[in-house]
Amino acid sequence: MRRVPFSFLGVFLMSRLFFRAVVPSAATAMALLGFVPAAIADTADMADSTIGADVAILPPIVVTAQHLDESRSKIQTQTGASTYTFDSAAIVATPGGDNTLLNQVVLQAPDVAQDSFGQYHIRGEHNGLQYRINGIILPEGIAVFGQSLDPRLISSLSLITGALPAEYGLRTAGIIDITTKSGILAQGGDVAIYGGSHGEVQPSFVYGGGAGAFSYFVSGDFLRSDLGIESPDGSSNPIHDHTTQYHGFGYFEDILDDQNRIALMLGSSVGQFQIPNRVGVPPLYTVDGVSDFLSQDLNENQREVTQFGALSWQHSVGDLNVQTSFIARYSSLTFVPDPIGDIIFTGIAQDAYKQNVAYAAQSDAAYQINDAHTLRAGLFLQSDHSISETSSAVLDTNDLGVPLNDVPVSIVDNGAKTEWIESAYLQDEWKMHPDFTLNYGVRLDRFTAYTSASQASPRLNAVWQIVPDTTLHAGYSRYLSPPPFELVGAKDIAIFQNTTNPALSPLATSPLAERANYYDVGVAQKFTREFSMGLDTYYKQSVNLIDEGQFGAPIILTPFNYRFGKQAGVELTANYTTKEFSAYLNLATQTARGKQINSAQFNFTPTDLAYIDNNTIHLDHEQEFTASGGVSYLWHDTRISADFLEGSGLRADLELPPGQSNGYGGTDIPNGEHLPYYTQVNTGLSHLFHVRGAGTLTVRFDVINVFDRVYEIRNGTGVGVGAPQFGPRRGFFFGLSKSLGSDI
Repeated sequence: MRRVPFSFLGVFLMSRLFFRAVVPSAATAMALLGFVPAAIADTADMADSTIGADVAILPPIVVTAQHLDESRSKIQTQTGASTYTFDSAAIVATPGGDNTLLNQVVLQAPDVAQDSFGQYHIRGEHNGLQYRINGIILPEGIAVFGQSLDPRLISSLSLITGALPAEYGLRTAGIIDITTKSGILAQGGDVAIYGGSHGEVQPSFVYGGGAGAFSYFVSGDFLRSDLGIESPDGSSNPIHDHTTQYHGFGYFEDILDDQNRIALMLGSSVGQFQIPNRVGVPPLYTVDGVSDFLSQDLNENQREVTQFGALSWQHSVGDLNVQTSFIARYSSLTFVPDPIGDIIFTGIAQDAYKQNVAYAAQSDAAYQINDAHTLRAGLFLQSDHSISETSSAVLDTNDLGVPLNDVPVSIVDNGAKTEWIESAYLQDEWKMHPDFTLNYGVRLDRFTAYTSASQASPRLNAVWQIVPDTTLHAGYSRYLSPPPFELVGAKDIAIFQNTTNPALSPLATSPLAERANYYDVGVAQKFTREFSMGLDTYYKQSVNLIDEGQFGAPIILTPFNYRFGKQAGVELTANYTTKEFSAYLNLATQTARGKQINSAQFNFTPTDLAYIDNNTIHLDHEQEFTASGGVSYLWHDTRISADFLEGSGLRADLELPPGQSNGYGGTDIPNGEHLPYYTQVNTGLSHLFHVRGAGTLTVRFDVINVFDRVYEIRNGTGVGVGAPQFGPRRGFFFGLSKSLGSDI
């Protein structure tokens, strides 16, 4: 099965008919009784506030949509958490604009370190990210959502970190909270073409519209490039690195009355990737008489598919706001090896297929009891089924690891499993004083999969406005994070004994749930209307800290645990914004360490396991220093922008001098050093032309890595690191965008 086995469009149409028939119009009912609904009074005030000398009164449907959006935003609270927000205008203003992948947008937030395969690490965590769209949780996929979601759909994006309130759970390193564009608030769109270096071509479109109470927003793009995955050797044009990707998104909503609306969200991402090759890798084995195979001629390919849908109903009346959603997500990954070459160079050619189908139900509610207390509660249920199928060609060996012949044999290792997750939370936002707010609550989580666990997690957050322009926040959160189920696969390590792909160690303990205590304290200072700064500190202490690594040729991450883990850091942010000019700067320092690998041990050598059992090591994704920043200036209709990324480098193994040992039989210190510092600077230039009678035409020119700095993201060493990758070389890109109707 390669698609979501559920017709969301049919359910949406049926739901629309059902709600229109069953849910009465509150405005009509109360008008008959002689009352004016509070919601109508609120929206009338909103309409009046928008009226100027030359501005028409907003249509009632638009006012209702704004009211419902405002009510939906009250369901979640970020009290005490650290929040960094981008809006669509800020994204478009950066070099590349909304033609970049989502992970490139998030990299501009504080304490976010880039990694290979579209990954990024927030506050020293490997992954642990939760994606939400319009308040709806997207179940995790096998592929990275940072490459599956198109920035063109974003009205605003918030990265929420720190000590999180009780509604956030399961994945807590960072919440990527997206609000989509809406066809009811701004109709129209554009078509665009973008491309340049590395053979990149990217046509795209966005459009929003509607009729009456029904509206829609759709976006889509196609990307082809000869730099699909990071270069393994630092070259500008890697060998065998072509990609084609499709992204599509649709948001459809129907406002039933001033208190109710239903919405349907659909998304799809399909990516085909060639795995890039290096020149001059020495062969290890002879296969079917072939031993002179060139490493640059390898032909490995990977296909990633992610599809999701969500049907939701929002009810907002008076002080009560509720949103209930039903979600489905399909995700698959297929890796096709080079049948001969992979065995020659690695000892195994593995066809791998992973599939995960998830169904979830989510309901969140907020009720303002009085001016001092707002009560919030919610439920989340999820069931997902994973399939893991591998067919591996290897050579038989004797007890010393010497091949008995050069004829491959096939080993099949298949498995399937179902996971169940149940979560609930209850919290109270207590405004104890006009300048002091306390948010306290508890969250209950339980999961059952390859392993199981449950936990009651207390949360406590406080925000104190010390003086009008100075705000202090502090919080404590207890976390329970299940291992990423969609990445765990059944592993029978015994079947690879006496082959060219034996298990490195004899244990294969299933990954465990992580339990953690998280502390966060920060202060925000507004110096003027234009200039503000923030300082934030955090400390996390974990048991069974979850990490992930790439073991083998397929780009499929495998989770494992450190028995003990600690992360801590400091973040400094600064922002300056006027009507024409904006600038920001983020600086962060962190430490992330772990000790004792206690799951998926078969992926590690006995010497590494022994060293890590007895020594605390840096985590492979730790970047001790990270900086990002940018400027943007608009002069008439011309915008000039620049941004940068700087980092001290992720971790790598420290090679010891010849003849020295690490004390446990190894010749290196796992993750004992970091890669060199790097800086990448990007620039952008765009101009908006007004075409009489035909809308607007935007022309843009971007330069990525202006100074053509060659830097390594990975060097192929480190705990769970599969291969070397380099940052992008200098690239020149051009774009044209033509408006269709009103601007979105």
